Amino acid sequence: MTVVLLISGSTRSASTNSAALRTVQAVAPADVEARWYDGLADLPAFNPDDDGAGQPSVLALREELGRADAVLFCTPEYAGTLPGSLKNLLDWTVGTADLYEKPTAWLTIAVPGRGEGATATLASVLGYVGAAVDSGVPARLPVLRDDVGADGLIDTPEFRTGARELLQRLVAQARTQ
Repeated sequence: MTVVLLISGSTRSASTNSAALRTVQAVAPADVEARWYDGLADLPAFNPDDDGAGQPSVLALREELGRADAVLFCTPEYAGTLPGSLKNLLDWTVGTADLYEKPTAWLTIAVPGRGEGATATLASVLGYVGAAVDSGVPARLPVLRDDVGADGLIDTPEFRTGARELLQRLVAQARTQ
């Protein structure tokens, strides 16, 4: 069983980024456990003087990352870059081996011409922490709010096919590493 940790960069309850990852979870094959990380809003502000050992939410993040064979992000772009809450999560991994050489990818759901700031920042930070990002794995699968069904999942065949392919490539990377 390959474990892929799904991390949404959005704390919004009706986030299309979260809907995208829930859909990835729904289309995961039986031999893949796509596990949802839901502690983004609970993380304290990163403080380099604090290793997080006394912070339950930081310990939970590190445990989730430690159990994962791979990590898949999906994030909106706020003010031309990553949302502060996701950057904060990533800051907690600096100086640890939480993401070092871990197969990692991201899914961009913004329409073409949007989201490049978040993508560039995510690539930069993941490179800095030593995550194993395969250049062929990150994908752009645009999603509109109307694509999200009442069940909170994206029901377009193009998205579901692309999400399944992205997950398969990430899992293949994790299994060969």
